[in-house]
Amino acid sequence: MNKQLAHWPLLSAIVLLCLGALPAHAQDTADSEMMMMNPAGMKWVDGPPSMPKGLKLAVLYGDPGKDGPYVIRMKAPGGYKVPPHWHTQTENITVISGTLYLGGGDAMDMGAAHALKAGGFHNLPGGVHHYAFTKTATVVQIHGMGPLDIKYVNPQDDPSPKQ
Repeated sequence: MNKQLAHWPLLSAIVLLCLGALPAHAQDTADSEMMMMNPAGMKWVDGPPSMPKGLKLAVLYGDPGKDGPYVIRMKAPGGYKVPPHWHTQTENITVISGTLYLGGGDAMDMGAAHALKAGGFHNLPGGVHHYAFTKTATVVQIHGMGPLDIKYVNPQDDPSPKQ
C-alpha cells in the first residue's frame, strides 16, 4: 500500500469522531435559552459589604461570586469613592451613564484620575492596583470571569464587618 494512503483510515476515523461531536454541541447551544432584560426588569440591591455603602447592584448574567462568566450593573451616587484596591481576575468596565473616574496606584490621587464618560470602556487586568470615584450619579456595567473579588491595598479601607 502507498505510504500516503496508509494514513487515510486513521485520519478518516479522527474526522468522523470530530464530526460526530458537532451535532451534540450544536444541540446543547440550541437547547440553551436566550436571555434578554430591559432596565425595568433589573433587580437592584445594596452592594456587598466589601464595597463602601451607597452602591446599588444588579446581576444581569451569571453569578459574580462563582467561577464562570458574569455581567453586573452598578449604580454609584455622586461623591462615591472606592479606595485603592485590586481584583484577582480581569474585569471589563463600560460606563452606561455619568462619568467614572479611575486612577492607578496605591494612593487615591483624584487629580491624576482619568474620566471615563458614558459609552467609555476600560479593561482592567487582574492584580492591577487602582481606585475609582464619581462626582455625579454614575452607572457602570462590569463583566468578566468570576469569582469577582476586591482586595484593598490598605486593609483598613475594607468596609466589610470585622470578625
